[in-house]
Amino acid sequence: MRHLAGRSVVLLAALVLSGAWGAYAQDKRPIAFVDAMELPTIQDPQLAPDGRQILFVMDKPDWKANRRVGHIYRINADGSGQIQLTFGERGESSPRWSRDGKTIAFTARRDGDQNDQIYLLDTNGGEARRLTNHPTAPGNLTWAPGGKTIFFTATDAKSGDEGERDRLRDDVYAFEETNFKQRHVWTTDLEGQTRKVTDGDYSVGQFSLSADGTRVAITRTTSPLLEFSHLAEVWVMSADGSGARQLTSGNRVAEGNLAISPDNAQVLFTAAANEKIEGYHNGKIFVIPFGGGAARLLSPADATYQVAEAAWSKDGRTVYFTANLGVHDEIFRLDPSTGRATQLTRGDHSYGGWQYVESVDAFIFTRNTPQRPGEIYLAKPAGGEPARVTSVFDEALAKFKVARQERITWKGQDGVDVEGLLYYPLDYREGRKYPLIVYTHGGPASSDQFGFSSDAQVYTGKGYAVLRPNYRGSTGYGDPFLREMSKGYFKQSHLDVMTGTDAVIAKGVADPEKLVKMGWSAGGHMTNKIITFTDRFKAASSGAGAANWISMYAQSDNREFRTPWFGGTPWQANAPIDLYWNNSPLKDVSKVKTPTIFLVGEQDPRVPMPQSVEMYRALKTNGVPTHLYVAPREGHGWTELRHRLFKLQIEMEWFEKWIHNRAYTWEKAPGDDKKEPPKSPTAQQ
Repeated sequence: MRHLAGRSVVLLAALVLSGAWGAYAQDKRPIAFVDAMELPTIQDPQLAPDGRQILFVMDKPDWKANRRVGHIYRINADGSGQIQLTFGERGESSPRWSRDGKTIAFTARRDGDQNDQIYLLDTNGGEARRLTNHPTAPGNLTWAPGGKTIFFTATDAKSGDEGERDRLRDDVYAFEETNFKQRHVWTTDLEGQTRKVTDGDYSVGQFSLSADGTRVAITRTTSPLLEFSHLAEVWVMSADGSGARQLTSGNRVAEGNLAISPDNAQVLFTAAANEKIEGYHNGKIFVIPFGGGAARLLSPADATYQVAEAAWSKDGRTVYFTANLGVHDEIFRLDPSTGRATQLTRGDHSYGGWQYVESVDAFIFTRNTPQRPGEIYLAKPAGGEPARVTSVFDEALAKFKVARQERITWKGQDGVDVEGLLYYPLDYREGRKYPLIVYTHGGPASSDQFGFSSDAQVYTGKGYAVLRPNYRGSTGYGDPFLREMSKGYFKQSHLDVMTGTDAVIAKGVADPEKLVKMGWSAGGHMTNKIITFTDRFKAASSGAGAANWISMYAQSDNREFRTPWFGGTPWQANAPIDLYWNNSPLKDVSKVKTPTIFLVGEQDPRVPMPQSVEMYRALKTNGVPTHLYVAPREGHGWTELRHRLFKLQIEMEWFEKWIHNRAYTWEKAPGDDKKEPPKSPTAQQ
């Protein structure tokens, strides 16, 4: 990394001295939608046990396959010697170093495989060999000490009778009772002989192997379906599966981030709960004795942040964790004996793939900033500026202009402080007013954070400012802020969005006559609410948004986390039906005047297609310009490249039409150069 940075400084100095810097800077151009989709993504960084090398997955779009494909790369910890290790047509994932650093395990589906399998690759070179021939896909690979065994999770296979029924299409099933297979923990030796560690009519969500390899902690629940995730409980056992016993019970909270302490005396876990382990709170850290007893809250009682990942130090005297503080993430050190937490990093950034590697006492993670997409960094618990390892995005940053991004704050209607991120249009000029896209995040229990948002970068390049508000219900601002949606989803949340919009107008950045609203999932819920609440927005796009909370409650695969919003279910005795209906955008849909398009995946289990149909048909009947776009095969998030490109462009065409009354020129997907440009789906309006 240091020698790469040095070459960059020399290059820039040469450009300045030669008078070429002005031309070099002017050559940069705004990023387009296809450019944004072509950017690679770095994920799952893994530091070698000796700290000298790093494995990671980098995925890129494969337009012929119509999906992103990831391959495994290796790089030296000083940023030198980056090479691609795998080249399979379908890609590879989950690289894991053996404990001696001589072998890499990963998962892939190659010729002859019916599903993903575990492969092994010698770090000295050569071809990877398939290790397993498991009937279902292995995941969550963990090497045991000694390097002779790998633990993994996999679903149970269908029986011969079930396979025959599938062949005959005699396949009627009991909904949420038999249309799934339980997931369990397995091991494999280096000859590919597998053995089941857990077994029974339950499903393992997560597992953690102790440092000495003798014990396992798991979360188990009645079903792998999301609907039942809140029923998960922490169990522990010997590494061979014997002596299983339950540690937590009946809390209706999903535990995660399991970690057995180095002395095997305690199990650490995180949960979105309070001290009583009651749900619907910001994530916190808990410990529970391995031998049984009451769980204890480790997080400071007055902490406002949301804990993301957590890990024990090598000696067990410290817990390291990452926390969401609203628009940014930071790393903390926690003393379990006192509950005191100390912040170790500070900056305008968000983290991903964070791990603490005890063998070299170091953190590894990806760091995403407003100026640079997520690259791999290393840091030490003792402090100091994290060191960037990869330089994957140097070429893109030399080619594209990057928009200015800043944190802004404003007062909600009730006086509470609210914050968000403001992206300025490229080449922004003080005193000029610009169209504003108000883009609300999903969740809603999440937050928009500093980082290189490629979509927002494209919008700014087309002359739009972008506001991403962390409205009431967002994480990282304390439990009262998060729980304000209790017993009434739209109390202050939509008002926070409106006061944030007014704050950008008051700054002189936004043109109040050229406002756009968009969002996906909870951002779509918010869009549906906003267009029924005000006609100030000239155009809107609602992705996978709720229309009717009563029907949505039953249609979705996720109910437990929504119950607090309304104080009960729609079908219980004395159900709070009025609260459900009064918070449903459909109730006030007759007030909509904003031209709005709706987008949804045909197989979305989270916010099913009928919700978008209800909104679309209401607007269509009432004469409001609208379209509904349905993506076949897609679930809650669109993953096929051409679907994604369509979404981005149909939204921009819609905004350009209603904000500027001008046509939008559609970009072609790579490889479509000889094809006619896509016809405008909205040309008739």
